Amino acid sequence: MKPTRALLLFAAAALAARPLPAADPAAPDPAARLAELRRLADSVHYQTGVVNLGGSLARLTLPEGYRYLNPADTATVLERLWHNPRQKETLGMITPPGFHPLRLDSWSVLLTYAEDGYVKDDDASKIDYNDLLVKMKEGTRQANEARQKAGYPPMELVGWAAPPRYDGAAHKLYWAKEIRFGNEPQNTLNYNIRILGRRGVLVLNAISGMSQLRKVEAATPKLLSMVDFQEGSRYADFRQGTDKVATYGLAALVAGGLAAKAGLLKGIWVAILAMKKLVLVAVLALAACLKKIWHWIRGTVPDAQAAGRRPPGSPAS
Repeated sequence: MKPTRALLLFAAAALAARPLPAADPAAPDPAARLAELRRLADSVHYQTGVVNLGGSLARLTLPEGYRYLNPADTATVLERLWHNPRQKETLGMITPPGFHPLRLDSWSVLLTYAEDGYVKDDDASKIDYNDLLVKMKEGTRQANEARQKAGYPPMELVGWAAPPRYDGAAHKLYWAKEIRFGNEPQNTLNYNIRILGRRGVLVLNAISGMSQLRKVEAATPKLLSMVDFQEGSRYADFRQGTDKVATYGLAALVAGGLAAKAGLLKGIWVAILAMKKLVLVAVLALAACLKKIWHWIRGTVPDAQAAGRRPPGSPAS
């Protein structure tokens, strides 16, 4: 065996995470796994037009090219395709033009709802977001020990990818964080939109990498305009003295994990969703290459047509 093949054989064995059998084995078939993932990706049903979220809670009006996945199909994408932890409850997912769950350059927006009460926005003009960022970075570092014990890589909050902005007339807050996980080659983009309502907050989180920042930023005006509470659940519908008031304000919404005492640990999980999605698609691409390497090691030809040969017994063209 030539040294080059020996190295490739070692690499293939390591990537397969198991030793090579002594006997002539059937080649591992990552292509079959990829075909199954493609089948799952093709099984989800996309909706267009106007979609009611959470019954009569909110309404989603999709512009041309944008589509919606209901909570069940969203779970298929997040958990079965992207191998993320099970999500408790979602309102579904928004996908932009050209989206496909197995494309590395795809991004999407996860919809959830936090019924924590009416969030007062009277601190909007008083928040020092630079000071808040310093505290968030420290809180992220302190949380890494628990993250690693839970089996997740350490996380570093690099900084704002887009600083927080609040539209006081529409009661919509949006910002973006750049996050680094372990030794991942691409940082994760954690792009957040929060829409304040009478009894809680609509949470929109982009699942993407930093390379999609410009695309997500360009789409933000459409995202802000396509989702809103329905009448009776809007911010203006709040009834003083009878409706519940949240125990936190706008700063805690931005801080995410820093506001653990207020029950806000959502941002950290969305960042994990983005990371796992990118890693999974990259592994699938590697798996496809691995199968070709395996056939090359064994001296077989996996694709007769690509090799310019017909398989034995096939008819001439």
